Amino acid sequence: MDRLVRKHIAILGSTGSVGSQALDVIKAYPERYKVHVLTAGKNVRLLIEQAKMFDPDIVVIADENAYAEVAQALRKTDITVLAGAAAIEEVAEMPEVDIVLAAIMGFAGLPPVVAAIKAGKIIALANKEPLVVAGSLLIDLAQKHNATLLPVDSEHSAIFQCLAGEDVANVDKIYLTASGGPFIGRDLAFLSHVKPEDALKHPNWSMGRKITVDAASLMNKGLEVIEAKWLFRLRPDQIKVLVHPQSVVHSMVQFIDGAIKSQLGAADMKLPIQYALTYPQRIAGNAERVDFLTCPELNFYEPDIKVFKNLALAYKALEHGGIMPCVLNAANETAVEAFLNYQISFTAMSEIIERILEKTVQIEQPALDDYLLVDRETRILTGEAISHLT
Repeated sequence: MDRLVRKHIAILGSTGSVGSQALDVIKAYPERYKVHVLTAGKNVRLLIEQAKMFDPDIVVIADENAYAEVAQALRKTDITVLAGAAAIEEVAEMPEVDIVLAAIMGFAGLPPVVAAIKAGKIIALANKEPLVVAGSLLIDLAQKHNATLLPVDSEHSAIFQCLAGEDVANVDKIYLTASGGPFIGRDLAFLSHVKPEDALKHPNWSMGRKITVDAASLMNKGLEVIEAKWLFRLRPDQIKVLVHPQSVVHSMVQFIDGAIKSQLGAADMKLPIQYALTYPQRIAGNAERVDFLTCPELNFYEPDIKVFKNLALAYKALEHGGIMPCVLNAANETAVEAFLNYQISFTAMSEIIERILEKTVQIEQPALDDYLLVDRETRILTGEAISHLT
């Protein structure tokens, strides 16, 4: 039997929910993986803790003001400490790195993903925003530089697994499942009074604060619709959303002959993380198994887009294309932050996002500089809209 060669992994966003769970997966298979790079935004304490545990060659703290603290804590190690956004882009394209796990939340994850693609890397894509914002650009770059994009989102991983051995031309439609979050079945009157602490009580998944709010508003599912369009080369009308409260069926593919494939499993992000890291292989794991004797019902419902308007706004941005998904994402990130800071109501997020989309001048074929500029401008405009409500 051939000797197993360890893959060197760069985890961009190691202190977040997905990054931390990826380290749990890697820890279980030390013969397969070596952590080469860890990066974090501002969570100095956890980054230092992870660095001491996994002994990477390099760590990067995006917050340059925190460089001295990280360097001091790791001074007795052989770990190289870097700081700043540019350093994260640099490590994403290092020749020593075999797989880049992209898990930096939000628009900030776009530049390092571009760098990794240009370096022809295998990219396990856990942050949906790069494809949401600049899907056309990234797909073109991936083809040009022979880079591989592997989905880590549980829904997109499910579709990816269902399409194994299949011709995408034979896909009739796909179904992305949504748990419905903590407010399933509620009306607008109820949603207008919910607080951040209510929105952060997700019934099935353990995620970061921003993505948990997105799940509660169904914006997360809207962003996944846009991501699926680019990952699987589908039309918007081929991508459907179903509310599935049990979170057992992670997504489904219906083919032109009427057959449907689905991928089922426990609500555990370690499963799609492991699949992306081991692809095209499957290896034994200790993930929780679904017991259908204790989960006898699998229910599916149509999402209420009149109540959860963010999903409709995401479809609208996708249909317009061009710069609109970038605007949608920037406005949403800004609105969610304001909601979490008790500045606006839960329902005001949709109102503000819609207003910003309506005011935006379309750019049909944006370049990277256009995305960067429009993202900044949209955040300013959204902030002004928020200030008028407070």
